[in-house]
Amino acid sequence: MTNPTVARERYLVSVDEYIRYHRDGFLIVKGMLPDEDTKRLQEWMQHIYTGENTQLDHLTHSPKWTTEAEKQANRLPSARLHMPHREDETAEWGLLHPRILDVLEALIGPDVLALQSMLFFNPPQKGGQGWHQDSFYIQTQPDSLIGAWIALDRADTENGCLWVAPGSHNEPIYPPIQMSNAYMHANEKQIKGLFPASAASVMDDSVNKLSEVAAKYGEAVPVVLEPGDVLFFHSHLLHRSYRNETKERFRRAYVCHYCNARSWVPWSGGNKRHVLARGRTHLPHALPQFGTPVELASESDQQGEGDNGSMMVAMPDDLMGKMQM
Repeated sequence: MTNPTVARERYLVSVDEYIRYHRDGFLIVKGMLPDEDTKRLQEWMQHIYTGENTQLDHLTHSPKWTTEAEKQANRLPSARLHMPHREDETAEWGLLHPRILDVLEALIGPDVLALQSMLFFNPPQKGGQGWHQDSFYIQTQPDSLIGAWIALDRADTENGCLWVAPGSHNEPIYPPIQMSNAYMHANEKQIKGLFPASAASVMDDSVNKLSEVAAKYGEAVPVVLEPGDVLFFHSHLLHRSYRNETKERFRRAYVCHYCNARSWVPWSGGNKRHVLARGRTHLPHALPQFGTPVELASESDQQGEGDNGSMMVAMPDDLMGKMQM
């Protein structure tokens, strides 16, 4: 699937960006997608929403997007489409965008597995989700999950942008109370003070127990993005959104999740269902089914027969001796 003959300019993560991600739990990259790539995703989502593209209607609970009555009353439905990359070429292309994978390679790589894609349509007066952590819902072992939130409209405090609690990625995962028994049993010996989080993802902070955890980190920060900007965020980071309070503006986004390809993923069919997007892995994996080019290790490296991608460096014995502490 690698196409080494096509030259492209890689996105290089700076030292400051690397530090910010690991310090705060998130990183905003302005202008991550070129204008023409942002436009492709915008037009694709618009065709889905207006009904010109009905291929993915079955992926939402509201397959009939806009009735005539809703149009007249300006009550457009809010919806989320889950895993469109398994059925649509443009969705796969967006999930495997090489500039996004460049950043992921630096933050969690060099080997990257693409797990999940979601389309979010938040029209006026719709949307919003309370405090939650993504890693409970998608577990990876070792824990290496990361999200990439691609803005396709301007997202701000008026139309329901994300809010984050910087530094909260250092927290363990607090499982939603209705799903906590198995998780708590597995982790109660390792983490003292872990509690089941009642009403996780619920908008009302008075009942959402995770609001108390988020409050430990001071004032939440709004993530204001322009179309083509991308937010990379740690899977333990506490984050939320509010309702789109505008009368005319949408807040559309394409949100994808990834992990290090050496992590075991006991979710949605296991590793064999997820796409190896960069590098190599010893675990089962899928390849892009619509032919989207990805940069993988050579076949011999994949099988462990070569060492071209190895980072192992031999040190002289005397140098190693001087490093003893």
